[in-house]
Amino acid sequence: MGYSFIRKIINMNRTIRILVFTSIDSFSISISFFLGLILLKFNLNSLFDSNNLYILSICLLVAIPFYLITKGYKGLTKYIGSNELYILVMRNTLLISLIYLIIKFSKLSTPSINFWIIFCLLIIFFTGGIRFILRDILLSQILSNKANIKTAAIYGAGEAGTQLYASILLSKSHNIITFIDDSPYLWGRSINNISVKSNKSLEDLKDKIDVILLAIPSLKKERRSQIIGNIQAMNIPILEVPSFEDITSGKSKINELRPILIEELLWRKPVDPDQTLLAKGISGKVIFVTGGGGSIGSELCHQIIKLNPKKLILLEIHEHSLYKINEGLKDINENEINILPILGSATDKVLIRNILLKEDIDIIFHAAAYKHVPIVEKNPISGIINNISSTRIICSLAKEIGVKKVMLVSTDKAVRPTSVMGASKRLAEIIVQNFSRLSKDSSYNKTSFSIVRFGNVLNSSGSVVPIFRKQIAAGGPITLTHAEINRYFMTIKEASQLVIQAAILSEGGEVFLLDMGKPVKIRNLAERMILLSGLTIKSENNRNGDIEIIETGLRPGEKIFEELLIDSKAQPTIHPLIYKANENFYDDPNLDLEIDKLENSSNHYELSEAIEILSKIIPEWERNI
Repeated sequence: MGYSFIRKIINMNRTIRILVFTSIDSFSISISFFLGLILLKFNLNSLFDSNNLYILSICLLVAIPFYLITKGYKGLTKYIGSNELYILVMRNTLLISLIYLIIKFSKLSTPSINFWIIFCLLIIFFTGGIRFILRDILLSQILSNKANIKTAAIYGAGEAGTQLYASILLSKSHNIITFIDDSPYLWGRSINNISVKSNKSLEDLKDKIDVILLAIPSLKKERRSQIIGNIQAMNIPILEVPSFEDITSGKSKINELRPILIEELLWRKPVDPDQTLLAKGISGKVIFVTGGGGSIGSELCHQIIKLNPKKLILLEIHEHSLYKINEGLKDINENEINILPILGSATDKVLIRNILLKEDIDIIFHAAAYKHVPIVEKNPISGIINNISSTRIICSLAKEIGVKKVMLVSTDKAVRPTSVMGASKRLAEIIVQNFSRLSKDSSYNKTSFSIVRFGNVLNSSGSVVPIFRKQIAAGGPITLTHAEINRYFMTIKEASQLVIQAAILSEGGEVFLLDMGKPVKIRNLAERMILLSGLTIKSENNRNGDIEIIETGLRPGEKIFEELLIDSKAQPTIHPLIYKANENFYDDPNLDLEIDKLENSSNHYELSEAIEILSKIIPEWERNI
């Protein structure tokens, strides 16, 4: 009841608020005046004589206008901090000095200089103390009005940690009970009466805190990953402050806590590219990227533009995606590379021919494809036409016109496929291998044809990461098709750099792979994303958790396990984590004839016939339709 009344005073009409605070200050000045006299062992019998009352009246008549003129009543009470305290000390020191001079030149009896010093200190104590008490009452009221406020520990007792604490102290977004730091020098010390503990104390704290706030923006990548891994091993949710660059540039504030992105934390050390391979493959060359607006294609273009090509040509069927990637490339095109955005389809043979004839292209990165298994499963004809016909057109025209290299971006779903998408990508691989054989046997226009086969690319369009992130933002549940489903994962950056390096390593016919460590269970990925979002997992053992994970059953064409190789062993390359395989060639003299039949039936939307032909070419395909 009392807190509510005080809060009403603080938030009331400005004029009334000033009247209330002037009354409080008048009372504080009066108390300070008489208490100062008492502390100087003044004669109590003459405490209220006319001389003292005149002096007090002058003090009040000067003080209130002085406070108004110096804007003493304009500050917001709940934001009072150390700066306001310094200003308050200076304001009251000037006030007492002014009153002393007025009294000195009047006919009144002036108390000793000691009195004025004590009087000044008492005014600072009372006026400042009352304001800080009101601030704490107001913040306590805000805290009590916030439901489900989380108890937290701040990891990092340095400058960022203390700034974060000061910000949280005002916003009351979390209840901070301790600081954690790696430095033994800080252990046992305190910040604003909050103790600083060692990282080893986390095990004892895990049942007492709801979330850890990581506040070391300048932390090195390896140590950051280690800290986050240790915290997650204890199933404690974690949030972090923005990066040092974002804070110093003004893009973000210290208290803008964010989840840690899952793509930043692989279950393995990220694969660094061989910079000499990257530069050697792209610098001074004309590069053509199909599907340049897609997840892989766009990142591929971003990586290529940094490597100083002579010209970058990007083909994209989706207008908005083409506009977006073109504008994004302009922002990073420091070397003023010639960028040619082309709106069109990789299945348009006339368009592709015109591009290859007009431009002296060195390398084609064929990333244009329909890749979402459930969508292609429901639209099989479109998937077959796009994925197979585009590859055939690109390869045939590249060989005819004399493009030096063609790299097909493929997927692990092409290995013993269980979906139309996987089968169509497997046939695309076979087409590339067939053209590689023909090119090697030819005496002219020797084009190198190779394949890069990916696992799942984190945060790419249609991948589980953006889906899970959206479900978490909506409060859950996260939908999982099967508890045992697992996948190999790589980042978009790793994928695009693998494609570029493979282009340099390729001699023709190889399948290039990245060492992605062990496959990861999708359920573990979902759990980790929940914790990285600063939330808890709702389960039988934790009914009060934030996000539940439910199973929906495998979708048509979906595998529990994915493979990367068909019938061969991976061989090392000069890059220690990039491997190549020369898989057995699909030797069928009627291949072109069968693909002609497949394209004809697809173009006439004869689904049953198209599926029969595709399954004949890809006998290992476990059909679901």
